[in-house]
Amino acid sequence: MSNIVQSYLSNDMNSVSINNIVSHPFSGTIPEEIGYLDKLELLVLGDNRLSGSIPSKIFNLSSLTALVVENNSLSGTIPSNTGYSLPSLQYLFLNDNNFVGNILNNIFNSSKLIVFQLHSNVFSGTLPNTAFEDLGLLESIRISNNNLTIEDSHQFFTSLTNCRYLKYLELSGNHISNLPKSIGNLTSEFFRAESCGIGGYIPLEVGNMSNLLSFDLYYNNINGPIPGTFKGLQKFQYLDLSSNGLQGSFIEEFCEMKSLGELYLDNNKLSGVLPTCLGNMTSIIRINVGSNSLNSRIPLSLWSLRDILEINFSSNSLIGNLPPEIGNLRAIILLDLSRNQISSNIPTIISSLQTLQNLVLAQNKLIGSIPKSLGQMVSLISLDLSQNMLTGVIPKSLESLLYLQNINFSYNRLQGENPNGGQFKNFTAQSFMHNDALCGDPRLLVPTCGKQVKKWSMEKKLILKCILSIVVSAILVVACIILLKHNKRKKNETSLERGLSTLGTPRRISYYELLQATNGFNESNFLGRGGFGSVYQGKLLDGEMIAVKVIDLQSEAKSKSFDEECNAMRNLRHRNLVKIISSCSNLDFKSLVMEFMSNGSVDKWLYSNNYCLSFLQRLNIMIDVASALEYLHHGSSMPVVHCDLKPSNVLLDENMVAHVSDFGIAKLMDEGQSQTYTQTLATIGYLAPEYGSKGIVSVKGDVYSYGIMLMEIFTRRKPTDDMFVPELSLKTWISGSFPNSIMEILDSNLVQQIGEQIDDILTYMSSIFGLALNCCEDSPEARINIADVIASLIKIKTLVLSASRV
Repeated sequence: MSNIVQSYLSNDMNSVSINNIVSHPFSGTIPEEIGYLDKLELLVLGDNRLSGSIPSKIFNLSSLTALVVENNSLSGTIPSNTGYSLPSLQYLFLNDNNFVGNILNNIFNSSKLIVFQLHSNVFSGTLPNTAFEDLGLLESIRISNNNLTIEDSHQFFTSLTNCRYLKYLELSGNHISNLPKSIGNLTSEFFRAESCGIGGYIPLEVGNMSNLLSFDLYYNNINGPIPGTFKGLQKFQYLDLSSNGLQGSFIEEFCEMKSLGELYLDNNKLSGVLPTCLGNMTSIIRINVGSNSLNSRIPLSLWSLRDILEINFSSNSLIGNLPPEIGNLRAIILLDLSRNQISSNIPTIISSLQTLQNLVLAQNKLIGSIPKSLGQMVSLISLDLSQNMLTGVIPKSLESLLYLQNINFSYNRLQGENPNGGQFKNFTAQSFMHNDALCGDPRLLVPTCGKQVKKWSMEKKLILKCILSIVVSAILVVACIILLKHNKRKKNETSLERGLSTLGTPRRISYYELLQATNGFNESNFLGRGGFGSVYQGKLLDGEMIAVKVIDLQSEAKSKSFDEECNAMRNLRHRNLVKIISSCSNLDFKSLVMEFMSNGSVDKWLYSNNYCLSFLQRLNIMIDVASALEYLHHGSSMPVVHCDLKPSNVLLDENMVAHVSDFGIAKLMDEGQSQTYTQTLATIGYLAPEYGSKGIVSVKGDVYSYGIMLMEIFTRRKPTDDMFVPELSLKTWISGSFPNSIMEILDSNLVQQIGEQIDDILTYMSSIFGLALNCCEDSPEARINIADVIASLIKIKTLVLSASRV
């Protein structure tokens, strides 16, 4: 029997109870004979293994005051109006069974009811709007987890105001359209309506529920702001509004609720700042505002909550650092600040959190080393520091953590030997992947730590002899194959060269020359693969370095892409466009021969751990790209729209000059034409709104893509980054941080590189991000002209250079 049943019955009933007489549960069906016990007051058969239906005669026992059959496997329906008469009934426990059908009106004729529990069954249909109107003695209504519908929520909640002693109201898992204002008249202490499909706003009148201790609306469709009237509920202890569509801010009124112990606001659309008064919530033990769009610093006062157990602020855009005051959290067991923009070292004082079991700081901008003092956090079970910019070694002190079950150090810049003692014997390679120079146990897919050096030197001659013989044999075989094929290819060479189309300066490069230049398109010459095919590095006989773009002819669309790129580039000449040297084409082979860009793509420089672009380099790259667009849009005989501008399509030569490449989906604009249409989808994240929704192509679409790239190159955040959700894009992230929080959105690599000059650079960055936002206006007509972009960036560059000379 449940505690609540025992409590009610021990205090209020002294009649005979039929219950578990033996230590093991009853099974089978309820005997029909019980229905003939005319003077039966108490029937308690809860927590057994009974099945079948309740004998109908039991529902006619006029003396029955308690019917308790909870936690069985009973089924069937409640008898109809003609078979139900329990005028003395005070306690009805039918919960946790398999009853079906409607809840008929006659069940509400028991006017002495105190407890009404039908939750966790399969009841369906419509619940009468005034069902509880005449049950003025009710203290508990629990009908959760059925399939009932409340058609008129206003009338239903209004009728409940007659229940003057009502403490428990649980409606979860049924169907309720909205919360009416009349909810404010309820006397309930516990209100729960999870997963009811409730829409609309939370009425302000909820602040009138002066007895309220717990209020739970988890997983509904509620929107609008959180009402400030909650502050009037001074007894309030528990609030769950998670997984809704709430908008607006984290209201400061929460700070005035001195008794609030648990607050769940995660998975909503809250934005703005966390209030500095969080430290006033001295009773709070659990707070979760994860998966919103909050973008402030974490208030310093939060760390003064010495008795808090759980803090989850994950998946927002919170900025700032982890201060020494974090050591005040003497009772904390969970701290999750992952997927934010926190950009500091991990303070060594964090080791004083001796009760902490789960520490999650993944996907931030943390720098510096992992403190050795983490090995003193004796309660730690899970540690996730992945996707930051941490350097140095993984401390061996972590081997002493006896309860450690999960770790993740992946995607950092860690080096040195992996710990291999303690719980580290159980961790897999996934916990350490994508770091600079980790070494250790080969099972972790890292190199050994220099233990084989001497052995290698001793066996070097033998190994070299073996390798040399294999290589010589391979060369001879390849030479024979080439000689055999040479004569056959020579017959076809004339036809191959007939298919050659020269672009610009007449230049003929045959298929055979391309074979020689790329070592037979060898894997060692492979540069990368795109949607079109593959690119290989090559060296012509005269020593000129080339890049050969080989088209995948299995796709008609890719073959068409080759023709379009040839057509687009045929007459284009500009220092910031990749030069097409020649093309080679026949029925079986198509390629473009381009000048070789020794420094690869901007994307490589931006996201590789081995490179870091300076502020001036980034500025010069974007000036170069803008110059290329200005030429394409206004300087050529026929305007060209690139349609797929992004960092991976911008290449850097040996002098770090940027060249726009990959014109596979470019569009030529006929004379006088300002826009055209396409069904070709460009890269998600860089698309202008009109391109993505309607397929409209214009030079203004390139300007939009340029604006996104301008944001990306200074934040080091792709528009498809995991931090961006439907409510938060790269564009809205920038605009929300502009102009007061620019420091927090800058690429942390750039921030470290700039050092003491940061204040000067922030002034320039304000102008750059403002320019980017002007490029990304939703309306094409409102976007800035690319020529004005160049003028603005050159002005900024001039100011930077002038300042550096002072």
